[in-house]
Amino acid sequence: MTTVHDKLKALNIILPPMAVPAAAYVPFVQTGNLVFLSGHIAKKDGKAWVGQLGKNMSTEEGKAAARAIAIDLMGTLEAAVGLGKVKRIVKLMSLVNSTSDFTEQHLVTNGASELFGEVFGDAGKHARSAFGVAQIPMGACVEIELIAEV
Repeated sequence: MTTVHDKLKALNIILPPMAVPAAAYVPFVQTGNLVFLSGHIAKKDGKAWVGQLGKNMSTEEGKAAARAIAIDLMGTLEAAVGLGKVKRIVKLMSLVNSTSDFTEQHLVTNGASELFGEVFGDAGKHARSAFGVAQIPMGACVEIELIAEV
């Protein structure tokens, strides 16, 4: 039986340590069998991945940023409860820094959704929302929060 950690290794993914919050919040909260992860912004080379979809970033670049966030979210989940305890990825909420005429937020968010499916299989299939927003903290291009069942 292939574990989540085996799948990550096969994908050459090394999980980062849990990030330190940038403001007055905690990285996660567990209540009952649900774990709520605070929003994680896209990072590139350790800094905020800055950009605006529809202005100076393509959908494919945004999708790569969302995938990078999924890796960070898994790092937080590992630190919070251990990935082996995750029964299901329940929901993602994705905020995409985009121009008012950009309409591919759902395709950007697929970068995260597809990776969760690869890593967790059917347990990675989740409900989700994807929104276009005028700005994200630090000018980041994408921010995603997650709810998981353990």
